[in-house]
Amino acid sequence: MKSVSILVPESSVSQAIADPQYLFSAVNQFLTVSGKKPLFDVKLVGAKKQIKLNGGQFTITPDKQLNEVTYTDLVVIPALFGDMPKAIKANEKIIPWVVDQYHNGAEVASLCVGAFLLASTGLLNGKKCSTHWGFTNEFREMFPEVEVMDGSIVTEEHRIYSSGGANSYWNLLLHLVEKYTDRQTAILASKYFAIDIDRHSQSAFAMFKGQKEHKDDTVRMAQDYIEEKVDERITVDELAEKFSVGRRTFERRFKLATNNSILEYIQRIKVEAAKRSFENSRKNINEVMYDVGYSDTKAFRTIFKKITGLTPVEYRNKYNKMVTVN
Repeated sequence: MKSVSILVPESSVSQAIADPQYLFSAVNQFLTVSGKKPLFDVKLVGAKKQIKLNGGQFTITPDKQLNEVTYTDLVVIPALFGDMPKAIKANEKIIPWVVDQYHNGAEVASLCVGAFLLASTGLLNGKKCSTHWGFTNEFREMFPEVEVMDGSIVTEEHRIYSSGGANSYWNLLLHLVEKYTDRQTAILASKYFAIDIDRHSQSAFAMFKGQKEHKDDTVRMAQDYIEEKVDERITVDELAEKFSVGRRTFERRFKLATNNSILEYIQRIKVEAAKRSFENSRKNINEVMYDVGYSDTKAFRTIFKKITGLTPVEYRNKYNKMVTVN
């Protein structure tokens, strides 16, 4: 029997608590129907006897409090909600407990922005981590010793698991089911819950917002210029000359401030503009390509797919029902 402790933190997302509880309980039923013994002993674990969520709309009564769990096989950290530093502060009592469980042999899995609470334990220092694409900049600022895996759905390293944003955590849960049971059971669970079991990237869902919460005014002006000139071809040399900074110095400062090289930033801004056009207009691929400053179809397709995981045609057909396939 595998003991699964699903944490109930303050300021957490109730659905991210209910979903893993539902999944592991359902897998127990699948195993029973197939003539096998249930595998998961699932418990909700909290720092208090009752925890109010969603501004008091929901009250959860954990099965056990932290001090009642001396050993568990798996700790699940659900997504947090609201201001991340405040949410972490509200859950300070959970942090040493998670560390102790990990050192006692438990595996630890964070769902979506539950990665912030996981990273607060220090267990992720020097390791890789996935989280919601919309929070990567804030995460990097708060936890510079953790390597964020942009666009990744599931990251696993040294008995620590993390997942991408929102419903992406289902893929991590299915990954754990497959690890603890077998591929057949995981596929059954994926069909039951209507989840694409082999989705590996959240890139198609990401909306690029350049990191501007920094103190380098020259870099910020360069970012604004890139965004304003999205329809033009811009070179690194041109930007360095325009803002009177040596190329190497400018590239170093830009990377330090934005976590992107200048070329990566230009590409991501152009692809983001192309995505919005594919979603909201009837323009064909070439028209959108020219609008964002590309003239080479192959280059545009390659960069677009590298960033989104989809070709321009695939992306347009996925998100714009007004158009037909070219």
